[in-house]
This record gives sequence, structure tokens and C-alpha cells, in this order.
Amino acid sequence: MGSILYVEDEPIVRMEMSDAMRVAGFRVVEAGTGKAAMECIHTEGASISGLVTDINLGAGADGWAVARAGREQNPNLPVIYVTAQSYDDWAARGVPNSALIAKPFVPAQLVVALSAALNAASATSKQVDGPD
Repeated sequence: MGSILYVEDEPIVRMEMSDAMRVAGFRVVEAGTGKAAMECIHTEGASISGLVTDINLGAGADGWAVARAGREQNPNLPVIYVTAQSYDDWAARGVPNSALIAKPFVPAQLVVALSAALNAASATSKQVDGPD
């Protein structure tokens, strides 16, 4: 399995959630801005197996754009959005087959959502590629 790209502009939140994902066994690559996330997607796209992104990332690319860029690299990339804002427009702005977790949340919620998204993507990939 590749790495999880975690995009969060709040350093303390990024550290706490990254630590929780690592404790759960995930390899995590962190980005603190949309620009850094876009660069990571373009340089390491093939090694990214999942994306967790805040939606509001300050100036520059937002989480919506980061997810679209990730899906351009890998159409089956599992995407989980996290946000403290209203998510009424998630269905219209988010990539298909993504999930959204409203802040505040506990780290275990993120780990469970990420595991489920990765498992679903793996099952879809096996259906498309055929049995091993």
C-alpha cells in the first residue's frame, strides 16, 4: 500500500491526526497548504493510495481542487474531506464516491473512515481487474 496524503492547514490538528493514522499502521505524507498538496500529487501521485483533505486551506487551492487533482492521477483514489464548515454543497463540489467528516471529530473516526474507503477502493479495483 502507498501513502496517505493528509492535507490540513492547522499544524496541531495535522500532527494529531497524522499520529493517529500512523499508529493505525498507515504511512502518511503531510501537506500544510493546497499548493504543497498539489505538488505532492504531481510528484508522488502513483505512490498515494488515499487522500484526506481539509476543504478550507487558506490562500490557494482548496480541498475540492486537491481532490480533483488526486482523482486525475488516480480515478479510484479514496478521498475523505474534513471540515468545520457547512457541507451542504459537498455533493455538488466533492468528487464522486468520497466521504466527509465534520469537525470536530475523534481520530478513531478518521481511521475507520479511511480504512473503509481503502477497502472499498480495493474491492472495486479487484472487480475491474479480476481475481488475483
